[in-house]
Amino acid sequence: MTADDVPYRQSLHLAMTALSGQWVSAVLASLASGPLIFSDLLEQINAVEARSGWRTHERPLTRKVLTDTLARMQRDGLVLRSSRPEAAFQPVWYELSDMGSALLAALRPLIKWARQYQEELTAGSDRRRTSREGGAD
Repeated sequence: MTADDVPYRQSLHLAMTALSGQWVSAVLASLASGPLIFSDLLEQINAVEARSGWRTHERPLTRKVLTDTLARMQRDGLVLRSSRPEAAFQPVWYELSDMGSALLAALRPLIKWARQYQEELTAGSDRRRTSREGGAD
């Protein structure tokens, strides 16, 4: 495949667009183990971020941002939203769709690559952060 292979580039762009958004990867990872209600999803994402020392995000995920992220992922076909009427207060559940699960499976080689090059990727991220804080781009 070459850089001039337009269908390849368009497919890559579509995939990267589906993954764009500050919290998409956190939602995918959190829903990988099964459906969660909104409040548990929010709590789980923030707990993981806190344990990691807020390396990937500077502040906690808010209810509004999670709502917006889930709505977009739903429109993109990655997440399913449902309520279970047998519950008195009918909590809203979120889970990965078949497409979302397939995306997560497709990301496993990328995750392996990131783990292999974690040191280099972290150093590059630190350099970008330092550059931004210093006013340079």
